[in-house]
Amino acid sequence: MASGSGRCPPPCFLKAVFAFMVVMGCLDRGYGGITSTFVRSEWPSIDIPIENEVFAVPKGDNAPQQVHITQGSVTNYTFYKYKSGYIYHCLLEGLEHGTKYYYKIGNGESAREFWFTSPPRIDPDASYKFGIIGDLGQTYNSLSTLEHYMKTGASAVLFVGDLSYADRYQYNDVGIRWDTWGRFVESSTAFQPWIWSAGNHEMEYMPHMGEVMPFKSYLHRYDTPHLASASSSPLWYAIRHASAHIIILSSYSPFVKYTPQWMWLREELKRVNREKTPWS
Repeated sequence: MASGSGRCPPPCFLKAVFAFMVVMGCLDRGYGGITSTFVRSEWPSIDIPIENEVFAVPKGDNAPQQVHITQGSVTNYTFYKYKSGYIYHCLLEGLEHGTKYYYKIGNGESAREFWFTSPPRIDPDASYKFGIIGDLGQTYNSLSTLEHYMKTGASAVLFVGDLSYADRYQYNDVGIRWDTWGRFVESSTAFQPWIWSAGNHEMEYMPHMGEVMPFKSYLHRYDTPHLASASSSPLWYAIRHASAHIIILSSYSPFVKYTPQWMWLREELKRVNREKTPWS
């Protein structure tokens, strides 16, 4: 597994609970493998220049870019004077478990082909390898973390918040740095699911630029399957993969007793079946 970043976050109780639930949920009932010894060496972190090849725009006229596996919709948005391209989220239904699928986006010479493997059927003995990454950013350290993760053979990423660190920038550069990050991680996100949770760097509350909607860029770009788990917000939700029941919480949304997140979590915990998903 890989865990790495551009920068260190402030302490976060709910992130710790999330990681604990995933990693420590059932040590007495299964073998989870060996955690990687990978440690980044370079510090401080330096953002990779935009002209670096890791951010290269795909060749072809209006070629698809920033591909990642997610839910279904079409949207775009503005941030200050930046205007995103159209963001397509395509929902696929009727897939078989444990099956490799190929998909193509675009037309003619601009078309690009990718593939992914659907997770195995829900089963207490199903084997599935997750990587855990947080605070990735787009620095040279971020690149070493991503490259290390892609060598692990893991099938999905549990992303514990703080994606692009675009909030370090101002005005139109905020949106541009979300674009570069999307191209940066595409080598993994286009081929396997990254299970998202939001951190403080996704809030992007910038009233001096007229931007006061928290999580605006994140919510437009990275959809989550929250409706499938009866959640009222894409910031908290649950999924089941193989032998794991994974609950994602938002530490930057109200979570005390009787808030929507608290009430949803209370009901979701009732749906956990340790006989089917011992890693819960």
